[in-house]
Amino acid sequence: MSVREKHVLGLSGGKDSAALAVYMRQHHPNLEIEYFFTDTGKELPEVYEYLGLLEGFLGQPILHLNPDRDFDFWLKQFNNFLPSPQSRWCTRQLKLRPLEVWVRPMLEEGTKVYSYVAIRADEEYREGYSSKHKNFIVKLPFKEELIDKQGVLDILFGAGLGLPNYYSWRTRSGCTFCFFQQKIEWVRLKEKHPDAFEEAKAYEKNAVEHGSPFTWSQGESLKELEQPKRIEQIKQEHKKRLARMLSKTQVNPLKPEIELLDIDDLYGKSKVCVACHK
Repeated sequence: MSVREKHVLGLSGGKDSAALAVYMRQHHPNLEIEYFFTDTGKELPEVYEYLGLLEGFLGQPILHLNPDRDFDFWLKQFNNFLPSPQSRWCTRQLKLRPLEVWVRPMLEEGTKVYSYVAIRADEEYREGYSSKHKNFIVKLPFKEELIDKQGVLDILFGAGLGLPNYYSWRTRSGCTFCFFQQKIEWVRLKEKHPDAFEEAKAYEKNAVEHGSPFTWSQGESLKELEQPKRIEQIKQEHKKRLARMLSKTQVNPLKPEIELLDIDDLYGKSKVCVACHK
């Protein structure tokens, strides 16, 4: 009897996972891949917009895995302490747990689940989600085919999708209040989505009142960060970083906006949660 197989590909709303979905559709059209998005309920509206465009290209719906318990539930479970790089409970409970709950019955009935993850060839510092179950097999097509950041951009623009609209001001998907954001991204969140910024500020105030040692942005609260003088300081520092990068980088004149807005290039590569941001 042949072993049953299931092929899945998780989408974050970011460029890399979108490019991988396009790549698999173009290069492996015979594979029946189920595309899924683990929805925390705290995503940018631009993420949902881009997923809609991607559904149109793929010609099939993207399954939304909604966690059975939301951010507010888990915040209480963790004593109102905010998630942080030292305690990434948000990724575990809101992104990985729903995936595990979804695939567990398949694995237990003997189905081999192949999970395609969008880690690029130029990302030695990133690690993908791995399961200890023998029937859960992680595949890294971009690593295998030596596809790097420029290759990802070529795939997306070649397919007519381009980048998600939030790339004009932020270069990571994930929750609106993700603690991996740089300070300039918090400033832009306040400008682009003031309601989301105020919600993050309220979560932070509540956490501090309950003794949380963490704020969303390292070293200062959002209330401190949003002060006009501080905002101007952050913007000026960002401009200086950008100028330094431009002096060392040959910008592609056809896609200058792409080259200029990579936060990882400007601020150094961070070990972000691969389940959220890819």
